[in-house]
Amino acid sequence: MGTLGFGEAMVGALAAVKTPGRSGMARKEGARQPRSGAPHPTGAPVLRDSVEAGTFEHVFFVAPAKGETDRLLRAARRILDAGRQLRSEARRDRRELTPAERLLTSLTAASVRVFEEILTLARLNKGRVFPSYDHLTQATSLGRATVARALRILESIGFLVRQRRFKRVEGDGPGPRYEQTSNAYRAFLPKIVQAYLPRWMRPAPVPDDELQREADRIEAIEHMHARLPAHEQAKAALKGPLAKVLARLDAALERKERESQKEPQPLLDSFIKEIIGVGLAGQQRHSL
Repeated sequence: MGTLGFGEAMVGALAAVKTPGRSGMARKEGARQPRSGAPHPTGAPVLRDSVEAGTFEHVFFVAPAKGETDRLLRAARRILDAGRQLRSEARRDRRELTPAERLLTSLTAASVRVFEEILTLARLNKGRVFPSYDHLTQATSLGRATVARALRILESIGFLVRQRRFKRVEGDGPGPRYEQTSNAYRAFLPKIVQAYLPRWMRPAPVPDDELQREADRIEAIEHMHARLPAHEQAKAALKGPLAKVLARLDAALERKERESQKEPQPLLDSFIKEIIGVGLAGQQRHSL
């Protein structure tokens, strides 16, 4: 289902999608009044960091490997037991828990039960997990507040990545209208818990030859970049919006340079025509 490096991979995919501002929402009579006293545009605000449903799921959801959901559930249950043991040892030895230990001791049985339901949905739906709170409360027989707290705990430890979503809805009046919809979830095995798992439950280490192959690949890329001209090195080093702007500028300059050529005819064609002309002139002189 993924590793903790997933957050870096998702930055580029989600950066281009923005939450709609209040200016893009239509007015509605009887809207809920915010603290400022001004009427809210829709009465159903879109939460911060929400992404429009249907625009990112193709890069967010990943089908779990065979047996992966079972391994994640076993790891969560192990951490639940480890957290209880840490609390017992801290009381017995009268010592302060480290920040990582306090985070692990926050895991509850309700959190593991909610995690189990999410993993079940991931296995059945090939990684596409976007249940509503109502579904989770009904499937786990837990209260809505308990489910919300369980999701926060799982997310803080790193077992879950949760992405808020909104959707467009039909409504009277001009302008688009939006409302919040169910969140999207993806399960992970966080690095913080691996030290508290038995060795047979930890991910297999990367082979030495694979590490050496990756190091050689990085070295070859750096050597290739070092041999590029200065402007090519700048383009290779830059990423993100600035790189796109420079690429468009470079393409415009090349197009302008091609248009400014006095002889747009390809060199090969002109050379062939010149040879044919010389040959015809020689044949005419020979016939005379």
